[in-house]
Amino acid sequence: MSGTRPDSFVVDPDNPMAPPQDVWDRMTEAQRRHVIVSLPSEFEPSEAMPPEGDHHFDAVVSTRSSLRGHFQRLRRRIYIGNDLPVYYPAETMFAPDLLAVVDVDDGPRNSWIVSQEGKGLDLALELHWLGHRLKDFNRNVEKYARLGIQEYFVIDLRKHRLKGFRLVGSAYQPVLPQGGKVRSEVLGLDVALEEGRVRFYIGLAALPDADELVRKLDASATSWQRRAEEEAARAEEQTALAEEQASRAEEAERKLAEALARIAELEKSR
Repeated sequence: MSGTRPDSFVVDPDNPMAPPQDVWDRMTEAQRRHVIVSLPSEFEPSEAMPPEGDHHFDAVVSTRSSLRGHFQRLRRRIYIGNDLPVYYPAETMFAPDLLAVVDVDDGPRNSWIVSQEGKGLDLALELHWLGHRLKDFNRNVEKYARLGIQEYFVIDLRKHRLKGFRLVGSAYQPVLPQGGKVRSEVLGLDVALEEGRVRFYIGLAALPDADELVRKLDASATSWQRRAEEEAARAEEQTALAEEQASRAEEAERKLAEALARIAELEKSR
């Protein structure tokens, strides 16, 4: 494929892949845009993206939400994606459950094309539920190391297993767990599996997941609503008190006026 001319490169819909890097480098911007548009961002269920049900989907969404919220609060430039088609030069497309790339803008994307982005993945994470165990635990370890992805985590949600790998030279080395947690240098966080949920830690503090954030927001909203109702009730009481005081003042002024008028009448009658 290295001898392919830029104007002759065609994306195979049955096995879509980005052109080799040398071909990409010789392409014009128009040719590159054509390739980007031609690379699909959606796929039929397959080995690359097998359907795994609600348990898997909820875990992926919760994991991404927890990480995105954390890095947005830190204002750190990092892209966190999930089930995003990834295209390395001349490589078959793959789509990790979760991926991270540091020092890039966290903007929405339909795919990650390495030649276009100018950078490959820094971290890939697979959450195994009913998918292909051989792919997640074996083939990906070899493939992601060959592609130069710094870290790879694979988590078996059903069997409660967590494995981490870090690139040393050109091969992965297992990351030994410490206290049930595996360190991610890319994220600057510890990864743990607790009661079937993926949790991230800064030291001893766990990052809140999506459900916990929702509960906190609900609690805050309820607290603010209660305070607003209490303030409104106090305002109503103060208004009622002010109206009562004004009414009493008016009554006192009326009686004073009547008394003065009576005194004036008595003085006239003397």
